[in-house]
Amino acid sequence: MRNKRPHATKKIIFLTAWKFFIKMNSQKEKPKTEKIILGIDPGTTIMGFGLIKVIGKQMHFLQLNELQLQKYNDHYLKLKLIFERTVELIDTYHPDEIAIEAPFFGKNVQSMLKLGRAQGVAMAAGLSREVPITEYSPKKIKMAITGNGNASKEQVAKMLQSLLKLKTLPTNLDSTDGLAAAVCHFYNSGRVEVGKSYSGWASFVKQNEKRVKK
Repeated sequence: MRNKRPHATKKIIFLTAWKFFIKMNSQKEKPKTEKIILGIDPGTTIMGFGLIKVIGKQMHFLQLNELQLQKYNDHYLKLKLIFERTVELIDTYHPDEIAIEAPFFGKNVQSMLKLGRAQGVAMAAGLSREVPITEYSPKKIKMAITGNGNASKEQVAKMLQSLLKLKTLPTNLDSTDGLAAAVCHFYNSGRVEVGKSYSGWASFVKQNEKRVKK
């Protein structure tokens, strides 16, 4: 029998499709309540790193570890390994954000140069995967964790153990320094001017025009 109400049928189909479209887009607009933060303490002897998962306003420990580089004599090989390990961490854990400890200013120029390169390579790895990066000074990280910008590595590690309910602490505390960067970023999320932030290569170049050769 011939359908006498084709327009009504089309209207129902249209309304159903429209409701589905609205539902899908409203889900996309909902704020993300979960994210993973990767914290990195760069170095050419040991690169420490830690990961936390943030659910709502609570942080949960995922991992902390370190990349041992003492056995390698070639400085450029070390940089290559830092880059590869950082990319591997990103591809494995899919962090939404990266927090990295900025090199401190010391008297040894060569050490500063090497630390700067290590940090740059780790940042390049993150930028290559388009993960937003924020730098924090060592003092800012210590202040965020312990309330004391001059706290020792041991004090920072002990506070992290308490905050994240870690059963044991590693022998080397470079990994807890990396974890501290992630926790510092969690505490500073939403604040204005918490550190230098880069969301991609364009952002990095814009904020570091003096480093780019034209």
